[in-house]
Amino acid sequence: MDISRWLPLAAVCLLGAMSPGPSLAMVIRHTISGGRRCGYVAAWCHTTGIAVYAALSVFGLAVILLKAQLLFRIIALAGACYLIWMGIGSFRQAAGKFELSQSAASSSPVDAARDALAISLLNPKILLFFIALFSPFVQSAQGSHGVLVLTPWLIDGCWYSLVVTILTQAGLLNWIRRHNRYLDWICGLILLGIGVEVIFSTLSSVLF
Repeated sequence: MDISRWLPLAAVCLLGAMSPGPSLAMVIRHTISGGRRCGYVAAWCHTTGIAVYAALSVFGLAVILLKAQLLFRIIALAGACYLIWMGIGSFRQAAGKFELSQSAASSSPVDAARDALAISLLNPKILLFFIALFSPFVQSAQGSHGVLVLTPWLIDGCWYSLVVTILTQAGLLNWIRRHNRYLDWICGLILLGIGVEVIFSTLSSVLF
């Protein structure tokens, strides 16, 4: 793939990674409650899920999945329920404390990896995004399909790693931790809202 066609692809991948949503909320939450290590684990486990969907889209399995509407809806509903579960967890965490000190960090790398993989692999909107994104590029990238998979993987991982690095700068993370109760509420609202929206849209497509 020549550079003139790769740059638009990279730009769209970057915009997709930068858009606010449950993935950003999840990375921020684990960075604040578990520190830089948990943040990096969340960032690169999330981008692993992104790479899986990118590979599915490039190699045509996504089309098969979309034709299996029942399977697609089950994935959508499972992902929405997981988002709601995470949102409720954020509310409970916010209600149960006024301040989270460094010694009281509640997140672990295992927690970060689990949530990051689930939030990317159980989000069918990512699959739709890549089908729409790759459709103009797949035919022109004969022999370069690996580039189509590696590009979003690298951009997504680097973007969230940058977010983690900025959040964990000296002084900033401590300030956020002193006010993280409010961030938990915000993260909870984002996760809960998106989960409810996915359930509503999925059920609407069946009922109406």
